[in-house]
Amino acid sequence: MNGKDYISIRGARMHNLKNIDVDIPKNKLVVITGLSGSGKSSLAFDTLFAEGQRRYVESLSSYARQFLGRLDKPDVDMIKGISPAIAIEQKVSSSNPRSTVGTSTEIYDYMRLLYARIGVTYSPISGNEVKRHTSTDILNHIHTKQDGEKLVLLAPFIIPKGRSFKKQVEILGQQGFTRFWQNGEMIDFEDAKATEKDAYELLIDRIVVKKDDEDNDSRILDSIQTAFYEGHGECIVEDLEGNKTSFSNKYELDGMLFEEPSDNFFSFNSPMGACPTCEGFGSVIGIDQDLVIPDKSISIYDDAIVCWKGEKMSKWKRELIYAADESGIPIHKPYHELTAEQKELVWTGNKDFKGLNKFFKYLESKLYKIQYRVMLSRYRGKTACEDCKGARIRKDASYVKIDGKSIHELLVIPIDECAHFFNHLKLTDQQNKIAKRLLVEIKSRLGYLMDVGLPYLTLNRPSSTLSGGESQRINLATSLGSSLIGSMYILDEPSIGLHPKDGARLIKVLRSLQDIGNTVIVVEHDDHMMKASDYILDMGPMAGRLGGELVFAGDHQALKKAKNSITADYLTGKKEISIPETRRSSKYAVELKGARENNLKNVDVSFPLNTITAVTGVSGSGKSTLVRKILYPALKKYLKESAGRAGEHTALLGDLKHIDGVEMVDQNPIGKSSRSNPATYVKAYDDIRSLYTQQQLSKINGYKPSHFSLNVSGGRCDACEGLGQVVVSMQFMADVYLKCEACNGMRFKEDILEVKFKDKHIVDILNMTVDEAVEFFGAVNSRACQKIVEKIQCLQDVGLGYIQLGQSSNTLSGGEAQRVKLASFLSKGNSLGRQLFIFDEPTTGLHVHDIRHLLAAFNSLVDNGHTVIVIEHHGDIIKNADWVIDLGPEGGINGGNVIFEGTPEKLIKCKESATGEFLKEDMA
Repeated sequence: MNGKDYISIRGARMHNLKNIDVDIPKNKLVVITGLSGSGKSSLAFDTLFAEGQRRYVESLSSYARQFLGRLDKPDVDMIKGISPAIAIEQKVSSSNPRSTVGTSTEIYDYMRLLYARIGVTYSPISGNEVKRHTSTDILNHIHTKQDGEKLVLLAPFIIPKGRSFKKQVEILGQQGFTRFWQNGEMIDFEDAKATEKDAYELLIDRIVVKKDDEDNDSRILDSIQTAFYEGHGECIVEDLEGNKTSFSNKYELDGMLFEEPSDNFFSFNSPMGACPTCEGFGSVIGIDQDLVIPDKSISIYDDAIVCWKGEKMSKWKRELIYAADESGIPIHKPYHELTAEQKELVWTGNKDFKGLNKFFKYLESKLYKIQYRVMLSRYRGKTACEDCKGARIRKDASYVKIDGKSIHELLVIPIDECAHFFNHLKLTDQQNKIAKRLLVEIKSRLGYLMDVGLPYLTLNRPSSTLSGGESQRINLATSLGSSLIGSMYILDEPSIGLHPKDGARLIKVLRSLQDIGNTVIVVEHDDHMMKASDYILDMGPMAGRLGGELVFAGDHQALKKAKNSITADYLTGKKEISIPETRRSSKYAVELKGARENNLKNVDVSFPLNTITAVTGVSGSGKSTLVRKILYPALKKYLKESAGRAGEHTALLGDLKHIDGVEMVDQNPIGKSSRSNPATYVKAYDDIRSLYTQQQLSKINGYKPSHFSLNVSGGRCDACEGLGQVVVSMQFMADVYLKCEACNGMRFKEDILEVKFKDKHIVDILNMTVDEAVEFFGAVNSRACQKIVEKIQCLQDVGLGYIQLGQSSNTLSGGEAQRVKLASFLSKGNSLGRQLFIFDEPTTGLHVHDIRHLLAAFNSLVDNGHTVIVIEHHGDIIKNADWVIDLGPEGGINGGNVIFEGTPEKLIKCKESATGEFLKEDMA
């Protein structure tokens, strides 16, 4: 194929790829699909992107190229026509607490420049504009006078500290000054020395107004500069009738000196712009209001303020109660029903009662007593910075405004509101000229964020708190903003975490990336994405060793006719995930009352036990807040376990005694190090190590199970500490992982590898896929091997037969890590008691065919007496749920309501539900 029009790959053999040849059309939207483990990522990321990255490094400096000899080249015969490659993966892009949505998309950088260039500073005292006068301003003022009018230019007479009146007059005389000015009269220095008054003004120049005389203007400008210098920034113009006009080249008003706006003045990553209290982090260790008032559903009278309980401290509460009527604080109302002003008054106090702030200052004054130190520590926690209100930048930056709004205000409002502000900005002609180019960048990037389904985020949202899908879509929006052309973008399931309603907008964004001249390659299972694509590559036919082949290449219509494609079978309806014949019902339920965290609108929700419940809704509607931030920590607290603060809610009620434990099965990596792997996580590796310890050579050499461990020294390679690779820190790009030269990537010392079981050493076992290991150990008739099979069988049951037993945890996708955790729970059966499992988008990375395994695992958990709650958008999961809770109707401030609670059959009849509309197609 022509290298200008196609990317040609010949003989790709990475991982399970079977020497395949592929031609990918350039400048098209290409979808790579197939079962989990069929070789999609091996082709897209480990072959295409790895080669693109390698060629990029080749173009860098000699320092970079010294590592090239050691960089692993993808196992491929030839790649022709490759473009510069950009991979946008499903990983939270930054754990840096200073990284925010605004900084990672570069929107905040443009906003800082905008405020530095056209921002207007207003005094917080009078509300008037703060201006710095220039020499031209004074000259323009002089030109407003009549031609021929006589004026005097004066400067305040200032005596520096430590200098006498006579000495200062003497120095001024040496500089050529001879007279003071007072009450319209000139006074010679000699006469002034006799009185020694400092209420004089220094006469700088006498001026005659001549509007068209350039020489005269030049002389006046020089005199103005002299006046500013001698008057320490102050200058006065007075006419002969005694009318004075004062000017200042200082940036001050109402007795306040202001900082002139500059780029770094608005940067929380610069010492100049960062809030001095929180140093640009937005939060400090202070008094946590949620610890002081943990239960906001009760009133102040009923001891909502827990630090005012007890005989000694209750006097503070009594003082508030006596003053409540006059202060307008309803003490019998639940605390959460108080207005923001009333809550603020409880903390700040007034003339009639001392508020909570004064109470804690009182405790701080008594820190020499241990009981006060203990009490104060009980209420300390991470709180929003009082000075900057969480905006991270210095307080006086909020005095600078554009069209009535400060940069602080724009950082804390949702992106859709921020976009509305910039789209309807009212500026002067001069401001428009300066801001035109900056506004183009800001508006387009905010628009891209909305197009990828993130209108509910705020610009100061920390990057570390984003989900994998949100992080990927922010990277996608940033790439669009960069306007690169001629590149190859490789995306890993960008539709994850996105409601089907937002899917069309995502496709539009990918199309715009392609339209400007890029090749967009998407690893994806979504049928809407496949329909919208120009070209589809289907990998298969199965997973692991049974995959790695190119089953189909062509467009969507041709895929439907493909014979050896499981994807085609589902598209044409030959195969489908059927709707269960009956729905489970339960007489037990957990009830959450008055959920109010983030955008939730004081909702009451019931979660039935011993069922599968799907929590659905558009992106940003409040699903994660409801389940992850409120339900999960509230249940943990009930079980007397630690899980952080539960979000605001009134009460957790219902049949809580029917729950013995709660587990959050999220997409965080398994284990605490990259040495962790599926075999160690399901506890099968303990039995494998014991098996190798029983071999004859191990007994002769005295090897213990620890010799076969990757976590402790003894048998593992000392150079790479059991990782099989070493990390080379590259300052110009991501760290490079190279095969360990000491053990050649084997992870163990040579003498340990001499110990074999059925001709396999320990690394051979770790390199086996789960399917191969089940077959290998299942063929051995011994109790030890059967125990290993029982523990790894659960990995096969959840559709992970293709992963290796010893595969490093950091190479597992979020969805794979989640299913490994699910497998470990399945293996424990009924021994856990009655657990409530929470899954956050478990279909990540799953082909429709693999969702069968997932649903079977969920049903197995429920059959064992457990409860499953799933946050999910996928229609096949929703239609198989026993109960659905749908939030919406939109995201952000327009979300947070419970639209529907009931069965999927009733959901498709709910007109307000966007989920129900899309579910009709799946349930048809």
